Amino acid sequence: MALVSVLLPYAFDAAFTYEAREAPPPPGAVVTVPLGRRIVHGVVWDDVPEPGIAPARLKTLHAVIATPALPGPLRRFIDWVAQYTMAPRGEVLALALKTGLLDPPAPRAGWAAGAAPSGRITATRQRVLDALATLDRPTTAELAAAAGTGAAVVRGLADAGLLRPAVRDPSVPLPDPDHAPPALSAAQEEAATALRASVAARRFEVTLLEGVTGAGKTEVFCEAVAACLREGRQALVLVPEIALSAQFAARFAARFGAAPALWHSGLTPATRRANYHAVASGAAKLVLGARSALFLPFADPGLIVVDEEHEAAYKQEDGVTYHARDMAVVRGRISGCAVILASATPSLESAVNAEAGRYRHITLAARHGGARLPAIEAIDLRAAPPARGRFLSPVLAGALETTLEGGGQAMLFLNRRGYAPLTLCRGCGHRLTCPNCTAWLVEHRRPGHLLCHHCGHAAQVPAKCPDCAAEQSFVPIGPGVERIAEEVAELFPAARTILMASDAITTAEQAEAALRAIVAHEIDLVIGTQMIAKGWHFPDLVLVGVVDADLGLGGGDLRAGERSAQLLHQVAGRAGRGRLPGRVLLQTYAPEHPVMRALIGNDLAGFRRAEADLRAPGHWPPFGRLAALIVSADEAATADAAAAALARTQPRDGVQVLGPAPAPFAMLRGRHRRRLLLRAPRGIAVQPVLRAWLDRARAEGLPRAARIDIDIDPISFL
Repeated sequence: MALVSVLLPYAFDAAFTYEAREAPPPPGAVVTVPLGRRIVHGVVWDDVPEPGIAPARLKTLHAVIATPALPGPLRRFIDWVAQYTMAPRGEVLALALKTGLLDPPAPRAGWAAGAAPSGRITATRQRVLDALATLDRPTTAELAAAAGTGAAVVRGLADAGLLRPAVRDPSVPLPDPDHAPPALSAAQEEAATALRASVAARRFEVTLLEGVTGAGKTEVFCEAVAACLREGRQALVLVPEIALSAQFAARFAARFGAAPALWHSGLTPATRRANYHAVASGAAKLVLGARSALFLPFADPGLIVVDEEHEAAYKQEDGVTYHARDMAVVRGRISGCAVILASATPSLESAVNAEAGRYRHITLAARHGGARLPAIEAIDLRAAPPARGRFLSPVLAGALETTLEGGGQAMLFLNRRGYAPLTLCRGCGHRLTCPNCTAWLVEHRRPGHLLCHHCGHAAQVPAKCPDCAAEQSFVPIGPGVERIAEEVAELFPAARTILMASDAITTAEQAEAALRAIVAHEIDLVIGTQMIAKGWHFPDLVLVGVVDADLGLGGGDLRAGERSAQLLHQVAGRAGRGRLPGRVLLQTYAPEHPVMRALIGNDLAGFRRAEADLRAPGHWPPFGRLAALIVSADEAATADAAAAALARTQPRDGVQVLGPAPAPFAMLRGRHRRRLLLRAPRGIAVQPVLRAWLDRARAEGLPRAARIDIDIDPISFL
């Protein structure tokens, strides 16, 4: 009788011991086993089986699944993430073991050349046919990405008989590292040479690639990708948002002659299954994905690139809370491969690691191709306020008018979705709030209701005020991007505009269509939220206006200043990337604020040094460790009792506990929330401290109805 340990993708931290009637499967094998009355999937783990289990209690392994095994480095990575985040190992395994994708992919339908064109065809259609000649029976999505167009163009060619269906095997096309190498500047070539050497060394090394917006960082790290491909290994490129995947896929297809394998939540199950197996077999050499791609079963990873490494979107807030940037470094260390962190505005954490010598630091100080950084100016709203009922200063409105009359493109940025962030009664001041969250309801004119951005609760504006019974008394307060679009339509009725926000651009295909329209100068004015702040290249964009530059500076967030400086610098970097110089106008009530001074003076490095000087004495990150305990319960009294039990048993030696206190969102999705924050010097491991603390609290009567969520290295303090 042979015993094996099997880890299950559920909220279990320990592996279960099963009997294998035949030869025991090796660690990493995917199996099915009994769990209660169900048969479930699991993975044979490296743990030593539990000895001494009575034969009557010992259950038998059900079957070994013919699917790729989880490699040893991935299993060690799962163990490490679980230990660090204090999540059950089974929950971390669930990020890697996608039970719906285990069956091998069926052959897929692709496209081959059909009838020869009988007459003139559009340039867009010709691009599709040209791309087809370089690909092996690509799918619609792959062909559209390679041609830099949309799926509708491909389908139109098929309807015209110029494409014909062709069955293809599930393998992915191989990218060619020498397909279309770029012409690099001297500075880019020097950086690329260092990155190629890092990949060729086949060992763990982290490089922070910092470069001003428009410096050509993507072209440089693509040279590292090419070096990885020449080694026959796999490269993973992470992007913070799905919206960026379409344009990156097109750029990679143009550079390497084949579209990358994609991994994000917007893919169809068939595509996810095919790409999962292609990664596991090693057939997918270049993978472009969101943060969850870190948990794919790579056969031979040689490079991990984290683009826009500073982005808070890399932090997973629900379920297993992890930061993909930090976990990418860990995965690189365990896999023995190179890691590149790329950003125009590096996080203070990465910058400090570079200064300490833990990361290599490469800087690209100038824009590629002779383009200049835009001039950044502040509009003091105290001296030049908008007209009553308006939100654009006369200075900004005048600059927009001059730009549009001159044939240039402009962008207005406001990091606030919807029409208005607050709706209140003009009679008594009653504010419409979410019944499930401590949050205002945000008015959306499209589709025409009030919406909670946290739980999704939707409602209509009431005809009467519930407090004073005044009829038709509710008015929108403040602007969202929809309201700015309305003001722009009144000021510039002839301008062709596009609204880019996460509720207007919901798919990669929509983002791709928007990019094409803007680059083709079919759009005069882009209005959007943070989704337009990074990664986009609009060659004709010359003016960027920030409607509310002060928006992110309040709230008591530790990183408020850093985040605002990063976001506004990234937004500003969309201007002047082509042949025309750019101009950026920041509407602010505090032009003397350090963030505004750093942006106007183009001195983000100085701003980072000042931030570091503020944080270091108090052991605030990155000079110390933080861990948040979030208490939640259906009843406020239960949440208070649990928070009080944690306060009574808090650790005191070498660490400091802040709180308990109601969370800024004291109710979220119907649950009452309290927060405690543990702060410790960098040399103290907080996980053992937290485990001992929770054990004491449970012994002191921590209410079982309360849930305690732990967030190591919190990014959000809400």
